[in-house]
Amino acid sequence: MLPIKGTGLDDHYNYKVVREGRKSGVLCHITSLASPYGIGTLGDQALDFIDFLVLSGQSCWQILPLGVTGFGDSPYQSFSGNAGNPYMIDPDELVREGLLPQGSPEQFDFGKRRACVDFGLMWENRRSLLRLAWDSFREGEFDSMEHEFATFCEHENGTWLHDFALFMTIKTMQGGAPWSLWPLPYKLRDPVALLEFESANADDLEFEKFLQFLFFRQWNSIRSYAANAGLEIIGDLPIYVAEDSVEVWMEPCLFELDETLKPTFVAGCPPDYFSDDGQLWGNPLYDWGAHKAQGYRWWIERVRFQLRLYDTVRIDHFRGLESYWAVPNGDITARRGHWMPGPGDDLFDALEGAFGSLPIIAEDLGYMTQDVYAFRERRGFPGMKVLQFAFNPDASSDYLPHNLTENAVLYIGTHDNDTIAGWFAEAPPEEVAFAQRYLGLNEEEGFVHGMMRGAATTVCRTVIFQMQDLLGLDNESRMNRPGTSEGNWHWRMLPDSLTLELAGRLRELSRISGRLSQAREV
Repeated sequence: MLPIKGTGLDDHYNYKVVREGRKSGVLCHITSLASPYGIGTLGDQALDFIDFLVLSGQSCWQILPLGVTGFGDSPYQSFSGNAGNPYMIDPDELVREGLLPQGSPEQFDFGKRRACVDFGLMWENRRSLLRLAWDSFREGEFDSMEHEFATFCEHENGTWLHDFALFMTIKTMQGGAPWSLWPLPYKLRDPVALLEFESANADDLEFEKFLQFLFFRQWNSIRSYAANAGLEIIGDLPIYVAEDSVEVWMEPCLFELDETLKPTFVAGCPPDYFSDDGQLWGNPLYDWGAHKAQGYRWWIERVRFQLRLYDTVRIDHFRGLESYWAVPNGDITARRGHWMPGPGDDLFDALEGAFGSLPIIAEDLGYMTQDVYAFRERRGFPGMKVLQFAFNPDASSDYLPHNLTENAVLYIGTHDNDTIAGWFAEAPPEEVAFAQRYLGLNEEEGFVHGMMRGAATTVCRTVIFQMQDLLGLDNESRMNRPGTSEGNWHWRMLPDSLTLELAGRLRELSRISGRLSQAREV
């Protein structure tokens, strides 16, 4: 018999394991916050949401990419990797600052559906409202703000802001057409033509810069408020940029394009859990040889900017940096793609040389191999696990709680998955039955809360809940269905959703699972 003296077990077998750093948070995009102006903003509702998270004992707020959205409304297909989405600028804050007249935001139609964003009306009317703010700024006396604006444009963001403003102004003048369809002097960035355009449209360029100034002014206020509350913000970095983006327009040499500047192969992923045809994203692929020749300068600057915005960065489709799925441009599905080697350790050696240790979450879902797992483990980044994927009836899933590890971020579902209530309604009955047996789910506790308990009590250091699940919503409130191009990204919560009762339930779940934030026991 093995001795137990000195192990801590000899005192009536009273052995205690203390796991440090356990935490939880909530996934809810800015656009999903309640607001009287058709879409969630960086105003009072964002501050209220931070207060709710703190009251709930949470440590993290995870959001989706903040970029300017275009066709399809996806935050993963933005016109810029840096620019913020002007839809998120809060009108009430502009009224308080004197940039908008009292009552002016209510004069615009942003949609009547309180639980759904009408992006069509955003496109039609939001910029018109913000134009009023620009007119006030030009014509009024805003000496302090004028100094801030000049500093923002000339010193803090000089490397990207002018190019973005030029890109968006040409795009507006071309009726929203992608840069690939612009007149050749603009498409090919003829310097004389661009200088003439800038001179003729100087006010419009300044307006685009002003929108970014307002966005980041409000974002920095939210970021500061969260930091003072001890709340970590987890941002999202899409691995690819959109073909119709200022990055591809400015530096086509860094992407796999042909002599006419069309992509030769595009991004996607092979058939998987989400789609039998795979997912065809259509983004241009990187010319990794060109990036390496430049010492990964473009990526270093991209990550530098993200670290200004967030405490932790989730890299979407991280596995694509080890190897990526290249689909012939023009295919209508991703089936004919093939694997190509990514930059792997070479890229992260360059990034860590620039920044040291990186606060990164590796989104390692989908088609995985041992090489990808080994790559992530070498870098030390936590990967992602999804509890919904765990319950195949043969009990073989790596996502079952008894197979999970500490260095992982666990979700019941992400923005790409069913809500919990939706999963119980639509998942194969044998998977639902297995989940009920495995987690001891019952109607008295509620299946949704039981799944949350199952996630919270795992060994994973970090657990993230979707806001829709905290509210017990079904798949009508799902954020995205991969492989579809319409009806996504629209959900937002109703006013008065953030109740004290809901905060208390979430706080108690965090307490019993050892995940209360450092403001615990208040």
